[in-house]
Amino acid sequence: MGVRRRPGVWLACATLLTAAVVAAEVAGQRGGAFRASRDHPAIRYSDGPVDDAVAALNRRLAAGEAGLAFEGRSGYLQSVLDALGVPVASQVAVFSPTSNQDDLITPENPRAIFFNDTVAVGWVRDADLLEVAAQDPRQGVIFYALPQTPDGEPRFTRNDRCLACHLSWDTLGVPGLQVLSMAPLSPDPNAYATGFVTDHRSRLVDRWGGWYVTGTHGGTAHMGNVEVLDVPDPNATFGVVPPALDSLAERIDLDGYPSPYSDVVALLVLDHQTHMTNLITRMGWEARRVVFRDEGRSTDDPRFAEVIREAAVELVDYLLFIDEAPLPEGIGGASGFREWFSARGPHDDRGRSLRKISLDGRLFRYPCSYMIYTEAFDALPELAKEAVYARMWEVLSGAVTDSPYDRLALADRQAIVEILQATKQDLPAYFGTVER
Repeated sequence: MGVRRRPGVWLACATLLTAAVVAAEVAGQRGGAFRASRDHPAIRYSDGPVDDAVAALNRRLAAGEAGLAFEGRSGYLQSVLDALGVPVASQVAVFSPTSNQDDLITPENPRAIFFNDTVAVGWVRDADLLEVAAQDPRQGVIFYALPQTPDGEPRFTRNDRCLACHLSWDTLGVPGLQVLSMAPLSPDPNAYATGFVTDHRSRLVDRWGGWYVTGTHGGTAHMGNVEVLDVPDPNATFGVVPPALDSLAERIDLDGYPSPYSDVVALLVLDHQTHMTNLITRMGWEARRVVFRDEGRSTDDPRFAEVIREAAVELVDYLLFIDEAPLPEGIGGASGFREWFSARGPHDDRGRSLRKISLDGRLFRYPCSYMIYTEAFDALPELAKEAVYARMWEVLSGAVTDSPYDRLALADRQAIVEILQATKQDLPAYFGTVER
């Protein structure tokens, strides 16, 4: 994609997870997308009921059951993180001015993003708004804004302006999240910024342009920690190992920031989670549209069964990390995010968990996404869930053995099934012993 270099024209919306990417192969990673309107009668994104974490917090605020405290330059940030169960250790920082608040975002004043499984909070120091995205179990990602003023009663309001960027082919045609890696931009006033969405399939060398990265990165090239605007020779930065950062304090004044880190492990998890979120939303929307048609709007059509099948295959491939890009040895962060994340479980009776972070060439010890435990996955229509589970068993049982599925070792497939049998309540009974 091409975007004019003037920051104010880059993005009209308040993007929560931004930067831009030079990863040509990512274009080939795009799969199907939801092609109907977000306000299709089976969806009703704009006016349908929502029950996400922010909507629940709003209800508690209105009932006097919760409150938010305003604290200095951070404003409501810490209070919102606490209320939504989002850890400070998840902080990552992006300095490319790709936000509605881009006039405030610089390498000296990066945007901080915090996240858990279902919520992302975006904070810019001295900005007028705190931005939040929350995954509704049925509707997908809902975008909110909270005024950063100590006056009055703080309340979140929906901010659908974000859909200008967060509803696109890159989000699979559903309101979603994205991590972008921005390519360096020359001083030429006619130059265009370029980039693409990244996820766990992207090579490390193509990730994190416009982001700070703290921790060790195995001495491998990536695009973080270097300037992205007015770069005299942009091509000279590609494939170069950037300077390692122990702390953001080496680059910025930390006043107002609750953490001195933009943790590399948190970035890796975020890379995975954003696209997984979109895949789950798309799966649910496709199934609800098919069910709606089957309830009298049209006759049965085998094309719709194929849509569900294709969406399930794409989701399961990503869920099981089939195309994960290899990671170098020596990656590590110091924020405590890895420990917080891994401790959350659930665990089987042998202490195994899908949240166990490995970093020994891949992100997780057991290559099956923890997002299978989210309310959004559980809320998938039966039609969708049946298709997903059936495809999972095809792969995990060893019935599918051609490339690239042969990269899943027998021991990994056995462990994944055993962990799911112990921790996933609605797992179909046909998930049995894996022997081949």
